[in-house]
Amino acid sequence: MCEAHNQSFELNHTSDNQMITHTVQKPHVCEVCNKSFSQKGSLLKHMLIHTGEKPHVCEVCNLSFRQKGDLTRHMLIHTGEKPHVCELCNKSFRRKSNLKTHVLFHTRQKLNVGEVHNNSFTQKRYIIRRMPRHLGKEPYVCEVCNKSFTYKGNLNVHMLIHTGEKLHVCKVCNKSFTQKPALNNHMFLHTGEKPHVCEVCNKSFRMKSDLNRHMLFHTGEKPFVCEVCNKSYRQKWELNLHMLIHTGEKPYVCEVCNKSFRPKWELNAHMRVHTGDKPYVCEICNRSFLHKGYLKEHMFIHTGEKPYQCEVCKKSFRQSATLRRHLRIHTGKKPHLCEVCQKSFARKDILNKHMRMHAGDKL
Repeated sequence: MCEAHNQSFELNHTSDNQMITHTVQKPHVCEVCNKSFSQKGSLLKHMLIHTGEKPHVCEVCNLSFRQKGDLTRHMLIHTGEKPHVCELCNKSFRRKSNLKTHVLFHTRQKLNVGEVHNNSFTQKRYIIRRMPRHLGKEPYVCEVCNKSFTYKGNLNVHMLIHTGEKLHVCKVCNKSFTQKPALNNHMFLHTGEKPHVCEVCNKSFRMKSDLNRHMLFHTGEKPFVCEVCNKSYRQKWELNLHMLIHTGEKPYVCEVCNKSFRPKWELNAHMRVHTGDKPYVCEICNRSFLHKGYLKEHMFIHTGEKPYQCEVCKKSFRQSATLRRHLRIHTGKKPHLCEVCQKSFARKDILNKHMRMHAGDKL
């Protein structure tokens, strides 16, 4: 019995140590959603979600936050400070969570427990807590593709890829999934529920992973870095696509004209040139387009919107391409070069007219 608080303790025995869990009372209840808190300060912070208030404002860019800790983390973008340093490789990070994720990469590099114990770094206890019992050993091997796993449960889930078995079935549309979490995420499509909400801009998402990716826009973080040129990206697929520039690889080839592309979506879009398919249709005038982006810019004709503004003279345009052409007036850039006389032009159509002059000279 706790004499200070007159409350009981629960004793949990584990293989490493004893965990004592205090059964804490939560007397402070939110009148809006009935969520309860042990401290009044926590309730007051929670209430900002319902009021929409964001009292902590960045003095540099005026972005506002509900919690002071979020503002403190945000300020690191402006200062460039990365206070969380990996003591294994000295790589630094703005957020502690990113450091923890990074540290796990070291554990995957076949470190053994002895090596970890010989290193005196602050994350040692974190790593040991996260380490599998057989670090460096993955005793469960897939007989089909030889991929190895630390835990048998992970192997069992992996085997579903080879068997094609999908045990978890949606009762609404009968779509099936190999894993229960994938089914749970799928169900949000039917319910319309988006439970994961961004605390910065209130945008909501079906999946936590989507929210995590979205948060990178607010933090400015780009955790995926190219080892060749140090260019960084928010998402892994963007880095993978970028790497094809260095390798020169264009793996997706058109079977009609043999033109090759780096990303698959470019090949898919290109195929519409051959098929004549224009799947994106304007609901107002029924005009159809090859690409969704073309339809989006076309819609500005109907709305009258001109969202692309020149920062030099403030003139605005419906299409981004028109803005890019306009900017050449200010920059003096003339990227379209005549191969006959080396004269350059700001616009492709003017070059085409000029080329007719050379064609006339040959007649």
